[in-house]
Amino acid sequence: MEAARHTTRSNRKGSSRLKLVNFEIQENHESHETQGLSNKHLVVRRGRPFKVTLMFHGRLWNPSTERLVLQVSLGDMSAKMLVSFSDKWFDPDRWSARVYPGDLRRRAITIHVCAPVKSAVALYQLLVHIDGTQSCSFLVGTFVLLCNPWLKTDPVYMPLNVQLDEYIKSDYGVLFMGTHVNVIQRPWSFGQYEPGVLEACLQLLQSSPQHLSNKHKDYVLRADPVYLSRVMCAMVNSSDDMGVLEGKWEGSYKDGVKPTEWSGSADILHRWLASKCNPVRYGQCWVFASVLCTVMRVLGIPCRVVTVFNAAHDGDGNLIAEEFYSSTGERLGMSKDSVWNFHVWVECWMQRPDLGPGFDGWQVVDPTPQEKSAGMYRCGPCPVAAIRGRCLNTAYDAAFIYASVDADIVRMIVRSGHVVGKTVDSEWVGRLIFTKHIGSDTAEDLTGSYKKKKREERCLMMTSSAGCDTSSLPVWGNSGPGKFMNAAYTFTVCQCGGYVIRHTDTKILLIWMESPDKSFINLKCDLMPECYARAGPTPRAAEADGPSMDVSLTIDKEPIAGKSINLTVMITNKSDRKRVLMEHLNAQVKEFNSSPQSSFWKSHKEVSLLPFEVSKRQHSIPPSEYESFLSEDDIVKVSVVIKDTKTKARVLATQDFNVSSPKIHIQVEGGDSIQVKKEHTAVVSFVNTLSKTLRGAVLTVEGYGLLAGKQEARMSLLQPDEKIEKKVVIMASTPGTKMLSATFSHSNSPNMVSRSFHKVSVTA
Repeated sequence: MEAARHTTRSNRKGSSRLKLVNFEIQENHESHETQGLSNKHLVVRRGRPFKVTLMFHGRLWNPSTERLVLQVSLGDMSAKMLVSFSDKWFDPDRWSARVYPGDLRRRAITIHVCAPVKSAVALYQLLVHIDGTQSCSFLVGTFVLLCNPWLKTDPVYMPLNVQLDEYIKSDYGVLFMGTHVNVIQRPWSFGQYEPGVLEACLQLLQSSPQHLSNKHKDYVLRADPVYLSRVMCAMVNSSDDMGVLEGKWEGSYKDGVKPTEWSGSADILHRWLASKCNPVRYGQCWVFASVLCTVMRVLGIPCRVVTVFNAAHDGDGNLIAEEFYSSTGERLGMSKDSVWNFHVWVECWMQRPDLGPGFDGWQVVDPTPQEKSAGMYRCGPCPVAAIRGRCLNTAYDAAFIYASVDADIVRMIVRSGHVVGKTVDSEWVGRLIFTKHIGSDTAEDLTGSYKKKKREERCLMMTSSAGCDTSSLPVWGNSGPGKFMNAAYTFTVCQCGGYVIRHTDTKILLIWMESPDKSFINLKCDLMPECYARAGPTPRAAEADGPSMDVSLTIDKEPIAGKSINLTVMITNKSDRKRVLMEHLNAQVKEFNSSPQSSFWKSHKEVSLLPFEVSKRQHSIPPSEYESFLSEDDIVKVSVVIKDTKTKARVLATQDFNVSSPKIHIQVEGGDSIQVKKEHTAVVSFVNTLSKTLRGAVLTVEGYGLLAGKQEARMSLLQPDEKIEKKVVIMASTPGTKMLSATFSHSNSPNMVSRSFHKVSVTA
């Protein structure tokens, strides 16, 4: 490919001797790992030299009588570089220009230009000045400067090539959704090599409130990846700026695109840019995160998409999420807190010199507009190491992120306005934390990177460490969760197995332990002489007075739309007496990020258990009970309350799960790797695996960058085991990862839509 050349402009009429400038785009892009990012601009990385060749009319510049100076300009800032003949290495802290031996020819000279390691990410202007008896200047063009994760001295340096291939160069990802008991994978095209995506990312920087309010300050701060990630996090949502996406979580999506229909970032960024920075409708957490991942990879900051299953939204900042249930197991909408079945954010890789040692590496950045951080809807960057270490005062937003992955769930059973049962679940939140594994579509489990085991954490969090808030300790009383205390503590373990916490100033001693029903109680322990006299039950008494009953709820096999949902309730009588129990089962529909709606299925039965008996109880919810209530992305919450008819003690167990849709098959003839600008055939099909006829069957196929518009196949009746099929001709105009998507719907259950995505790799 011929390198781009720019005609020069002189500031002196008739004095121009500079003919052409060759930006050596192909060689520079290969050297700087920026191939494919732009066909309009030279794109280079800071701290690494790039070549510019100047070609002159007539005689060459004379170094003995004239000075050759390059100037880079950014806003009202500029730096001049005297071009020198040298084979020395470049100064990492200043702009420099060198001519090496052999780079000087009869009418051309090749100059090696190097930006400081801590240069702003931006679009720069390049000027050439020839100072002599007749000075002249030329505006020769522009270039884009990005972060350099290949350079050891860059704050975003990442050591391994396999990591760089995955977290910078790859334009393909896998998102994890659904619930922790039934994880759904879907591919995503980050699309950073699509024409116009780089330009959209640069426009995001120019459209930010920070840039519009103070251009000079913004340009100075853009050298810092912490600042860049914070600005771009806010710009991906449109809640308080000219950001990319408008969020919506309920109601109709007819005036935009339903979040589940997006399959890549490029389409979204193109729409935003084409609309002159008006928000694209609509996004939800995985869309916000995936677009931010594209933007960060374009800017040169390693980034990956992360899913937290059972992510808490701590509305009041006490690191506890409360849930309320009726005495028959129906979830009630009485709490300000919420637990999303899954939540998606990104991790960005960078150093954190603002925080000190130990906090470099992966940082959580969450663009979904939930809470404001320093006055704007954004969250992070916050070190993953700070979350695991429970350093809740760490910048930025550590306490909120910690609650998302490790808050305790306090579940209360309410009857006639009174709490008649309570449990504390310390394992539900952050049950699984997944990202795409390097080099494969499988999940890499990051849970251990974010969380310690609860008992290990409670022992370690008493030890003070630099930058960490180790004083915030929850204390549970018999009347419910108490306030957090803000003071230093000493910590020991009592012989009774409780945790002894002494307030350093007041010397007040607390003992708390986990009771048999998994709730926490304050105790006054008689085994330690320093304690107050006993004012409550001993640990053994607490065990004896507990429900002495275990209850679990599990889902049998993967629930599939159109088939019965099978549940198993296990009840263990741990006492030496016969028990008569009432079993209350309740099923509700909910969206992944909201409280459940009213119940669609209930079951109430009496159960008798002999001493120490274990009862395994099977239940089934037929399709006719849920089909009219369930939509394609809805989640089912099933809860069981077991009540002892004699003692009135109640035990709650709950489970959330998604119902999978029947699969759509997509096959590209000749394989999933196709050549650019060549036609290929794809076959999309759906087989009715249900035992009933489906009316009004519609199979729809689309693919951004592969198909123009939507194509459909329709059948008025689709019999059991019958197939509906659509053949489409696809062709890509640009290389990169593209996505074919297909949906299947029918009038029997209009809300139950099957959806499938298929990756297509396009080569030049």
